[in-house]
Amino acid sequence: MKTLVLILLGVCFFSTVTRQNKTTDIEPYNLEGVWELKHQFLYEDNQISDTILNQNGYRQVKMYSKEKVMWTRFDPKDNNEWFGYGTYSIKDGVLEERLEYASGPMMKIVDTIQVFRFELMMDSNSYQQINIDKNGQYTLAENYSRIE
Repeated sequence: MKTLVLILLGVCFFSTVTRQNKTTDIEPYNLEGVWELKHQFLYEDNQISDTILNQNGYRQVKMYSKEKVMWTRFDPKDNNEWFGYGTYSIKDGVLEERLEYASGPMMKIVDTIQVFRFELMMDSNSYQQINIDKNGQYTLAENYSRIE
């Protein structure tokens, strides 16, 4: 009887340790959902130098679902359409977006930049994607809030 109890305890312990090890490999970021741009930060020497608020009807929304991303922007001062669709991945705090389809003006940008790479900082209801230049300096951050 003692042997059976020890075997059962051993199996339970092994199962618990295995389950805990699997959960530590999961990326802590989850962007699935709909997000709206609230404002942007400009940087100088990796310090925030200015904040750009959305004004006069400007709106930008991103939607993330199962490794797919779609975004759209409306700016009443700009006659161009701005939208894009593609895939995204997150690894080690870096968000990468690869657009497959986009509006005309955006496709011109996609032709020169195949992968959009950002440092990602987030909590449950907001996230920040930060552009980093070739010298490793922050240039611009877009700050989003989750739409419930």
